[in-house]
Amino acid sequence: MNKPFHFKQFTVKQDRCEMKIGTDGVLLGAWASLQNTPTSILDIGAGTGIIALQLAQRSSAELIDAIEIDENAYEQCVENFEASPWGDRLFCYHADLNEFTEEMTGEHYDLIVSNPPFYSEDYTSGNTARDTARFTEALPFEHLLESVSILLSESGTFSTIIPRKEEKIFIQLASTKGLFVNRICRVRGTETSEEKRSMLAFSFSETIPTIENLTIEISRHNYTEAYRNLVHDFYLKM
Repeated sequence: MNKPFHFKQFTVKQDRCEMKIGTDGVLLGAWASLQNTPTSILDIGAGTGIIALQLAQRSSAELIDAIEIDENAYEQCVENFEASPWGDRLFCYHADLNEFTEEMTGEHYDLIVSNPPFYSEDYTSGNTARDTARFTEALPFEHLLESVSILLSESGTFSTIIPRKEEKIFIQLASTKGLFVNRICRVRGTETSEEKRSMLAFSFSETIPTIENLTIEISRHNYTEAYRNLVHDFYLKM
């Protein structure tokens, strides 16, 4: 799992990151809408930098910022940014979200993305760094949404991926911060498995959300057309 991960247009090193490249991050980086042609993007909790790199590939945004609290992950993210074709547009801050939000008062982003650390079951792997990366406590939803409501531009979009079972509470929490869900995509591994993830897009405009469903595989390594279409620009074997 420590090997560099090669995508079509960039490579991601992950040997120093507790949270390795996973389906969630790649899905969000491919799904987040660029409809409002963002000129500034922020990735909260960047890890390896995968989502920011995908958005650099997909968009012409001049400014793509990322923040990462873990020192090793931050250093690796910087390394991945610098090695990519878009190094001049990507910048990672080694910061806590609260500090960053306070320092950036008055600055706004047209698109904010986050694949937040979550693991609400009582679980410990015995590896503190990994647990910190996994636990919701590392970035409580309320804390995340509060910062997003401050940093998002008036016509901006916030996109995230969370456990399906947290969808309702997350949408309710967001509405208390003036953020309304506009798009929902529920993700399942196969046709017969339960929905595991929800990708959500929010803005300050209240609309009736469009609801999408995405199934990843028909059978082992036999991917659905919808999934292939979504991630085709990134994975080498798609």
